[in-house]
Amino acid sequence: MLIKIIFFLFITVPLLELYVLIEVGSGIGGIATIALCLFTAALGGFLIRIQGIRTLLSAQQQVAQGSVPAEHALHGIFLAIAGLLLFLPGFITDSLGFLLLIPAVRKLLMKKALRFASPRSKTVVLEAEIIDDQEKIRH
Repeated sequence: MLIKIIFFLFITVPLLELYVLIEVGSGIGGIATIALCLFTAALGGFLIRIQGIRTLLSAQQQVAQGSVPAEHALHGIFLAIAGLLLFLPGFITDSLGFLLLIPAVRKLLMKKALRFASPRSKTVVLEAEIIDDQEKIRH
């Protein structure tokens, strides 16, 4: 199922990006469209660097206090995804990448991801008795 979704996105996202680029290019011109794409990539890279450094420093502070920075690791993953989306040419992926730069959006997505990843089955506890065969042989 996941492979089908990835394949669908692999086909549709570039086509949608191409359509939007053509539409924007016909409205503001080709050179301005290219300049806007380069500007959004540069701005995104700058913002990713700032937020990445903040996340890293905060995670180091938590480690120094003796706690596990799991939330910061998830923020880092979402920032990496944002960087990838901002690196890809196009306005749709740039918009999604900029959305991931908003901490509230990342927190919402983290809650959804953790709820999706949490186990859906109940924990079953089995009781068992250990029988040592060596003890039986000695007696």
